Parts: sequence; C-alpha cells; structure tokens
Amino acid sequence: MDARCFYTKMTRFCLGLWLLIGSLFLLLPPGAEAASLPDLVPLVKKLKPVVVNISTSHNPHLQKGGQGMPEGFGGRPLDELFRRFFDQLPQESLKSRSLGSGVIIDSAGYILTNNHVVADADDILVRLPDEREFAAKVVGKDSKTDLALIRIEGAGTLPAAQMGDSDKAEVGSWVIAIGNPFGLETTVTAGIISAKGRIIGSGPYDNFLQTDAAINPGNSGGPLFNLDGDVIGINTAIFSRSGGNMGIGFAIPVNMAKAVLEQLKSTGRVTRGWLGVRIQAVTHELAKALGLSKRQGALVASVEAGSPAQKAGIIAGDVVVRFNGHEIAHMNELPAIVAETSIGKTVQVDVIRAGKSLTLDVVVAELKEKAGEVAAADKGDASSFGVSVRTLTPELREQLDLDESVRGVVVSAVEGGSNAAAAGVQVKDVIAEINRKPVRDIADFRRALQNAKADDALLILLFRAGEPLYLAVQMAGPGK
Repeated sequence: MDARCFYTKMTRFCLGLWLLIGSLFLLLPPGAEAASLPDLVPLVKKLKPVVVNISTSHNPHLQKGGQGMPEGFGGRPLDELFRRFFDQLPQESLKSRSLGSGVIIDSAGYILTNNHVVADADDILVRLPDEREFAAKVVGKDSKTDLALIRIEGAGTLPAAQMGDSDKAEVGSWVIAIGNPFGLETTVTAGIISAKGRIIGSGPYDNFLQTDAAINPGNSGGPLFNLDGDVIGINTAIFSRSGGNMGIGFAIPVNMAKAVLEQLKSTGRVTRGWLGVRIQAVTHELAKALGLSKRQGALVASVEAGSPAQKAGIIAGDVVVRFNGHEIAHMNELPAIVAETSIGKTVQVDVIRAGKSLTLDVVVAELKEKAGEVAAADKGDASSFGVSVRTLTPELREQLDLDESVRGVVVSAVEGGSNAAAAGVQVKDVIAEINRKPVRDIADFRRALQNAKADDALLILLFRAGEPLYLAVQMAGPGK
C-alpha cells in the first residue's frame, strides 16, 4: 500500500469516527451533557438576602499582629501566607475603613461574622441587600475561634439563614460562598470542599473546612453554603502569596460556631472547659518509644499544678486516646472537645501509660485567661544520637530562665547528621528524662545511653525555653 492510499483511508476513518460521535450527541436529551453540574440560580436567589456587607472604622494603631492581621498572627512565618480578609481602604485621618461580610442568623437582627472584622472597631455599619444601612453593636466576640455576634435594630423582620451540620459535609461536596470581596457587594462563587480538619496555626481550636470556592479580602465573615442552602461554614482565611485567591480558602465549621453563638447571645462571652495539660503530637518515632501500635492520641508533655488533670492522676508521658467517649485520633482534636465540655462535669479519660491502658475520672474546670490551657507543643522527628552535655549550674538555670524544680543536663553541642539532630534536639535544651527515668546529672545521662540497645527509640523529656517537650531519638544500629 503506497503512502497516498494509506493517508486516504486514514482520513476516511477519522471522518467516519467524528460523524459517529456527533450523531451520538444528537441523540442525547437537551442538557444531558451538563447533567452532573448543579443549577445554582434558584438557590442563589434564595440565599443572597441573608448575606450583609459590614464596614468598620477603627484606629489602625490599635491593630495587633501586623496591619490587617488578627492578634496572634504577627511574627510567624505563615503571616505572609495565611491572611485575614481585610480590604484596607486608604486611611482617612487617624482612622481607616475595613470591609467584611456577615450572615443574618436571626430575624431579630443578629448577624454572625468574624471577630477580626469587628475587633477594635469604633463604629460598625451593616448594609443589607436592599441597600438599607444600620449601625450595629457587638453582642459578643471570641478571639479563640475568630467569631463575633453583632446586632442591628429597627430593620423589621429579616430573612435568616438556616444553620446546617458541618460534620455531614463531605470532601468533594459542592459549596457556595457569598460575600463582598474587595468591596464588590453580594458576590457569589462556587466550588467544592477540598479537605476537612485543616490546621493552619491560627489558634488552639484549629479545625477548618478547606474549599476551592473563590474567596478574597472582603469575604471574611461571609457564609459557606451547601446545596441545601444551609450554612456549613464561616469564611475566615486564605492561603495566598499575593493576598488574593489561589483556590485554597478556609472556613470555620458551623458546628463549632453553634456552641459559641449560644454563649455569645446569652452572656456575651464564651466559657470553656479546662483540663490543665500541655500536649504534643504523637510522631511515628514517639509511637515506637511509647510502645503504641500506631500513631494515635495526644501526648501529655506537662501537667499544671492544681489542675483537673493533676487531681485525676494524669501525668507527663500519658497518651490521651479517649475523652468523654470521643476517640482522640490526632492531637488537635483534644482541645476542642475539652473546651466544649460542661464546666463541673465528671468525664472519663482513657490514657495509655507505659504501654498499659488506664481510665481516669476528671472533673472539668473552667478555662481562665490566666490559666494554662490545652495547647500543642512543638513536635520532633527522629531517625541517629549525638550530643554533648554539661551540668546544669545555678548560673545556667538563671540564664535559661528555668524553674527551680527542673533538673537535668544542658545540651552544649549537637552533632550534625546525628539522630539527635534529626529528632530536633537543640543546643540549650535541658534533658530531664530518658525513657521515663530522671536525668539528674551527667552520670545519669551516660548510664541511660549505656543501657540503651541498638535501634532503640529513646523517649526524651527536655525543657526548651522553659517549656516541656518530648522527643524520640533513635539509637544507631550496628554498622550505622
């Protein structure tokens, strides 16, 4: 077969194939090619009346943590990536204007938004979708969850949003965001839930829904709806290198907001349960050192004196795997569960201690601002050992600002490439325990290492900048 003949036959074959495909499309019912995409028009018409524009005037010098950033975000590497949605307009004299969004949750004029939208505001102005404007007052706000409840009066009976169940939201589910990005009022965007339970370092109760629905500065405080028209989240933060949308946004789950709202509406403040421990994540290396079959739970790094945890018998090194009937799969789940527990309630706490399971009864107390709270400590990885240590002298104790109760040896050098370096051990760390045995001096330190076997994962309790921290350091095996 010559080339011209072959080319002619292939051309006829391709033409016939395209004609066949075209005829199949003609046989499809109208709109069938888009059957998998939802028709959002009726839903959007229903939802737009419950979303409001919020503008505030405030003194920019009162803003903490950097311009346009909430308190607690300043000075961290993520500040340039996780930005709160402020649309800072040019400053007018000593005051500036900021724009945000909110959602009407009660026909009497109660509006849910972000705390950072109204924080330090001198005046709050709410513009309804029908263009009416009303001055608003703060009913209550909570910086830990970045939620605030405000109210307008004199607007008559308002349409209110239906609160949904964020626990039922699934990754891949369609969602709609409505807000005022860059001051462009009542802007609607759509996307899906990209992930659940995201931790972005914004506070002790991180548990965000992640979405690719476009949200930008000005969307802050606006609602995230499911296709039933229920609010399942409050848009709060974005991941961005430019300050604009990159398809990664975060919303506070509405189930977390519900518990906060009830208290803000009734008392203007939020009370939380308090356990009195500092916790850290269980890494693969720590799981091995702790005798756990898998990574699970929250590792107790320290217990505050006089706290509910201490009174119940919880000690440093315990791994909390269940609290009040809730499984604790990951460290970040414990703070929120404790916080939502009723003050004075006696609950059962299941811990693993030295490989054995224990159940303890804890009477939950109220978290005070001055009290310690459940919080995450830094975590370390491990993979060879190699440090030099020195005696903890009174001069070093004062220099390192250590409590008199702290005993141990001070790390003076860490060998590059060693297992200790890989585990995160640093110069000036104070090693207080190895495998749950106290290290009071250099002799104790050496004895602990001599008793360790090749390939053991040593559980190290150390103090860094006065704070307790557990690390697992892998001992080198033969030939390593």
